[in-house]
Amino acid sequence: MTEAIKVNVSEKMQKSLDSFKSDLAKVRTGRAHTGLLDHIVIDYYGSMVPINQVAGVNLGDAKTINVQPYEKSMVGKIEKAIRDSDLGLNPATSGDLIRVPMPTLTEERRRDLIKVVRTEAESAKVAMRNIRRDANDSLKKLIKEKEISEDDERRSQDEVQKITDKFIAEIDKLLQTKESELLAI
Repeated sequence: MTEAIKVNVSEKMQKSLDSFKSDLAKVRTGRAHTGLLDHIVIDYYGSMVPINQVAGVNLGDAKTINVQPYEKSMVGKIEKAIRDSDLGLNPATSGDLIRVPMPTLTEERRRDLIKVVRTEAESAKVAMRNIRRDANDSLKKLIKEKEISEDDERRSQDEVQKITDKFIAEIDKLLQTKESELLAI
């Protein structure tokens, strides 16, 4: 019974950690990478689809992402979606190729991005704590129903706390890495 709760906690925390990692990938450093555009969706004949389903996305060089639409009619929509995204990018079109240059990061912009990253990290930690709280509530419910002893509940709570500490340490490590990437010139 308690083993299932611990497995559930680990799975949920891993999903939260994966979500945090994908959020960090969206915060750009000075270099271009194709994952930066992954969350952008395009209106494709009435359906919202990810950019990589309507165009080929690859690196032109270290500071440029090239987007090659599969259909010429999609150039304007893709360019508008990139421009309207929260990334602060300004794409340039030449023929049917969209070039997305990465502007250099100013010191002020780097500080703003670090604040964003720290906020994301705190949100991920809150999610971890909520998962821990839910697990502890489940354990208390089991003790009320007399399915486990108080000692088992205490032991299980300690193990859930160890799992939580492990995932929070991983978040802190990812945060430190991203901050150092952002500060590197």
